[in-house]
Order: sequence, then structure tokens, then C-alpha cells
Amino acid sequence: MAPVGGTAVQDHVALAEIELCGELIIAASAAQERLSLESIDEVLKVAEERDASRG
Repeated sequence: MAPVGGTAVQDHVALAEIELCGELIIAASAAQERLSLESIDEVLKVAEERDASRG
């Protein structure tokens, strides 16, 4: 049974992963072929994260 006080616990990492999965699903459904590794990296913004961590 859930607590009555409205103390919802949010796992921000899990929510971020769910959002990324959703973005991949949208990209895959819009694509005519299988997504390339480069396309997947673009959807997941891998290059942006890599650049942000460097500088």
C-alpha cells in the first residue's frame, strides 16, 4: 500500500533512461531502415555529452 502523505519517490536516472528510450523508439519508427550507430548516437546526443564532459 502506498504511503498516504504523498511522498512520491522519483528516480531521476530511471526517468532519464525512459526518456532516451522513448526518443529511440520515435526515431526508429520514423526511419525507413535500421538506425545506424551514428544515428543512435545523434538521437542520444552522445557527442554533446562527450563535449560537455571534456570542457
